[in-house]
Amino acid sequence: MKSLKKILEGNNLINKLNNNPLNTINTDRMEQNEHYLCPMCQDRGLVLENDTAYPCTCMQQKKLENQFRSARISKALLTCRLEKFDLNYYISSNEANLSSAKRALDASKLFINNYLKQPYGLGLLFTGPVGSGKTFLAASIANELMLNDRQVLFLVVPDLLDELRAAYKSDINEFDLLDTARTVPVLILDDLGAHNYTDWTRNRLYSIINYRMNELLPTIITTNLSLDEMEDYLGSRTTSRLVQMSRIFRLNTEDIRLRKYKEREQKK
Repeated sequence: MKSLKKILEGNNLINKLNNNPLNTINTDRMEQNEHYLCPMCQDRGLVLENDTAYPCTCMQQKKLENQFRSARISKALLTCRLEKFDLNYYISSNEANLSSAKRALDASKLFINNYLKQPYGLGLLFTGPVGSGKTFLAASIANELMLNDRQVLFLVVPDLLDELRAAYKSDINEFDLLDTARTVPVLILDDLGAHNYTDWTRNRLYSIINYRMNELLPTIITTNLSLDEMEDYLGSRTTSRLVQMSRIFRLNTEDIRLRKYKEREQKK
């Protein structure tokens, strides 16, 4: 499976080529083309060498950037990878927490492998307290799928609800927002928490969840709510569908973000 690091290194390849004495592009020409975003291809996407045209390395980077932009995943989550999911943060808790974290990690790997073969089926529901690694796993799955040219939409639930409210009060087409969330091949709903849900927002979320369940479109959800709390906030019909369409995994440990902060402070 293609490495994110290798793809991101495409940025540095241009600089390496510029310093290569075998490079056929002379220094004067490069200086004249400084106004181009990519002096190698002069923003054409193709490089000519000995009457042969080949794709410039900048096109690979642009494709990756466009994928992440359309997925709406934040820059802070771009480096999340399953191999970086550190089980050591769960060892100090207790054996049950470590076992649960291992199962969640294995389920994430299995989801990716299965989806690349068959893009339909059950999604994943990660529950647990703040800072327990839920968003990290969800973002890692998103990154891996996009590296394999799969379409993903990463939505933070509070932001989604704000957008839907804004669309309702403006000329923005609310149906377009809902339809995208309903029909995207893989949807990630991050931070499905104890927000100020109204009947209106509950109905919008139900519309998304119900459609995806019926069409067997996988959804990955992170939440700090228990199933009982989820039913209180979202209602029984939405919660029932989430349970039906997901494999559920619990992550439980001390806030990993806080622990990393303490580790950095200790090194100063």
